[in-house]
Amino acid sequence: MVGCIYAPKNMGFKVNISKIHYNKQAKGLFFSILKFCSFFYAIGSRLKNSLYDKNILTPKKVDAFVISVGNLTTGGVGKTPVVAEIANYLTQKGEKVAIVSRGYGSGLSKEGWAFRPNTINLISDGEKIFFDADMAGDEPVWLAKNTKAVVITCKNRYGGSKYAIEKFGVTKIILDDGFQHRKLHRDLDIVLVDSEKAFGNEKLLPAGPLREGAQAFDRVDKIVIVSKNTEHTRAEKYAKIMNKKLSKETFVCYMEPDFVYNVFKPEERLSKGEKILAFSAIGQPQQFYNFLKDYDVLKTVDFDDHHNYTQADIDKLVGCINAPVSLITTEKDASKLLNFDFKGKKVFALKLKTRLDVERLI
Repeated sequence: MVGCIYAPKNMGFKVNISKIHYNKQAKGLFFSILKFCSFFYAIGSRLKNSLYDKNILTPKKVDAFVISVGNLTTGGVGKTPVVAEIANYLTQKGEKVAIVSRGYGSGLSKEGWAFRPNTINLISDGEKIFFDADMAGDEPVWLAKNTKAVVITCKNRYGGSKYAIEKFGVTKIILDDGFQHRKLHRDLDIVLVDSEKAFGNEKLLPAGPLREGAQAFDRVDKIVIVSKNTEHTRAEKYAKIMNKKLSKETFVCYMEPDFVYNVFKPEERLSKGEKILAFSAIGQPQQFYNFLKDYDVLKTVDFDDHHNYTQADIDKLVGCINAPVSLITTEKDASKLLNFDFKGKKVFALKLKTRLDVERLI
């Protein structure tokens, strides 16, 4: 398998930074500059959290039970499927559920959000989806398609949550990636940890993947170790270690390959052993590629996390290999590809299945 990073203008930086974040032997001038910047990041992070810890700043409350699903590191841990599992469980129990996300990287977030931070974007009312992935972002649209929850993006999570309650009678709010967003009170803080990547080089941003230091675990109610593997012994052992070390109830979320389907003809499946080109725009692409062991992966192509594809990107992918091979990507990426011309190439997406004891978790 040959890996490559296709990097058009202003793209590829996140991919390369991520490699540094998960390399404990990283060194050099650039890494030293990043560590210097981390010092100032740490000051800002500690100051903000100190103001909330000492009740100088107070989170706002809404008239609903709020569950935050977040993590201590940058993207790629597996929050989106976990959010969906919780939302579907609550919906089946008869609760009216809303998922509130910041909407990072979406087309809507680029349309004047800096000047209209309170804008509330209704992505789905639980039945109808009002925006495509280019506008709403891949994760909110995936959640809208895979749950019956109201899905809202808004930089002001309090405003978005209040809107969901008043407009739809929501009883449960799930904050997607909400751990660092302390402006809104939450009743349950769930933090996810990747069983393979863990905390990377254990440095704060931008030198490492950590958004906060170890003291953040004081705010955590429950921990979920996410196992994106076909063998889960490592994750189960890690969960026991975290439970004992932190005295926090710890669970394992099992994510495994389910099937591979044609993005444009969902009834068509990809046969095992087929030659493929795999590509993705997610936080931890290697874990996706590891799930493709039943196929002959000729090449992998990495885009930045949440990358918005263009026809030029698609043309480059199609031209990457001359042999008659199919392309395969993640479900989140697939939602952003429906309007592009793949020049006759078949495009498939990997469907994952998730197992998590949500009843005990919440």
